[in-house]
Amino acid sequence: MDSKASSPPFDSLFQSTRWTQVRQSNPASEDGQRALSELCSAYYEPVLAFLRCRLHDPEETRDLAHAFFSELLERGGLHRASPEHGKFRAYLLGALKHFLGRHFQSAHRLKRGASADHLPLDNREATLTPDSELPSPDLAFDRQWALTVLARALDTLQTQCRMEGSEALFEKAKPLLEGDLSHGVQAALAAEIGMKPDAFRMAIHRLRKRLRNGVKAEIQSTLDRDADVQEELESLFAALSR
Repeated sequence: MDSKASSPPFDSLFQSTRWTQVRQSNPASEDGQRALSELCSAYYEPVLAFLRCRLHDPEETRDLAHAFFSELLERGGLHRASPEHGKFRAYLLGALKHFLGRHFQSAHRLKRGASADHLPLDNREATLTPDSELPSPDLAFDRQWALTVLARALDTLQTQCRMEGSEALFEKAKPLLEGDLSHGVQAALAAEIGMKPDAFRMAIHRLRKRLRNGVKAEIQSTLDRDADVQEELESLFAALSR
């Protein structure tokens, strides 16, 4: 069941989305734009989670998320990001806060009378009021970032298992990998795919190890330095535990 030798390395599946490639590429280059576009697409959900904590209108939330990413893609210049933004997650959150601040300032100016003939703002103030029942925007962003990283690593592991002919095992193991089932159900799951319990437990152990490597590879693709991987892993587990 364990086709370790035939499994493609996780790094090979993430090379085109490395943050270093974005930082080092000419913003007008095809490679730089493709890498940035893939990063933005992958991390759309954390941005949406942050905005949901600041805005009440779902349609406006989606519109602002699209506007934010469109601005990042059109303006480029991310190769000049300062050293403290060595993590794509940190850069993205900082850029989002700056973008939202400019949006709020613009909305405030409109509310005070600029372009009043063109844009009625009777309900605009409520739209910009944070919901006290929601988690803080930063916490929501971090938790969705962690969930996104885990989901992408699971998707990659599923692709590998499909290539190895062990997708049936993956499908049975997935709830265990996600922590949704107790260990007591392993014997029943093993029987469903014709495996002995001990062999199934060993297969789950190997899949968990591969998933962890996949999470590390996904995190690594958004960093400038490999030394930051462990720190980001700790941040990911902390975010998932909240």
